Amino acid sequence: MTEPVRLRPRRPCPICNKPSQQKTHPFCSARCAQVDLNRWLGGNYAIPAEEEEPGEDEGSDL
Repeated sequence: MTEPVRLRPRRPCPICNKPSQQKTHPFCSARCAQVDLNRWLGGNYAIPAEEEEPGEDEGSDL
């Protein structure tokens, strides 16, 4: 039997650094995919933002 054609490059799993699997790319397993989803839903991957002071944008369009 011939080697299957890989559509995605094998990279380390972002959770545990094991080689990723084609079925669960970019993760090595369904467990690591669930860990990542839990981190997203828990807000661990939030990007901090600086809130603007009210009135900063007023009058700046002229």
